[in-house]
Amino acid sequence: MKNLFFAALVLLIGVSSCSKDKYDAEAQAAKDEQLIKDFISANNIQGAIRHESGLYYVINAPGTGNVTYSSGTSVTAKYTGKLLSGQVFDSNTTGFSFKLGQVIPGWQIGIPLIQRGGKIRLLIPSALAYGNTSAGSIPPNSVLDFTVELL
Repeated sequence: MKNLFFAALVLLIGVSSCSKDKYDAEAQAAKDEQLIKDFISANNIQGAIRHESGLYYVINAPGTGNVTYSSGTSVTAKYTGKLLSGQVFDSNTTGFSFKLGQVIPGWQIGIPLIQRGGKIRLLIPSALAYGNTSAGSIPPNSVLDFTVELL
């Protein structure tokens, strides 16, 4: 009986000491939206279009072809990923192959906007990137700035 009481007490203390997740998706989306708008303005980014998802993009070259994309579509791309501070967190200049359904939602939305040879800049709100978790050198709730070229 003492062991059962002790186990229950330890469990209660453990559960009550866990920090509550105070993440507010709606507030973060509004913050990301403002960060992206301010970034576009401060960097004089011309022609940025807001997708209904909250993703902003600039098509620098539409590319050619008529690929209909799905989550299983194989894609090869060169890219550079940065934080809004300008810090590069990832880059591939030779070509990275992947299935569209295996990348972050921001890419799943943005890549189908261009075709082979196309170039696009994606300003991805955190909810369409890694959300409120960190990923390597990417802090939680980070808006990401990608330049992508489809090969």
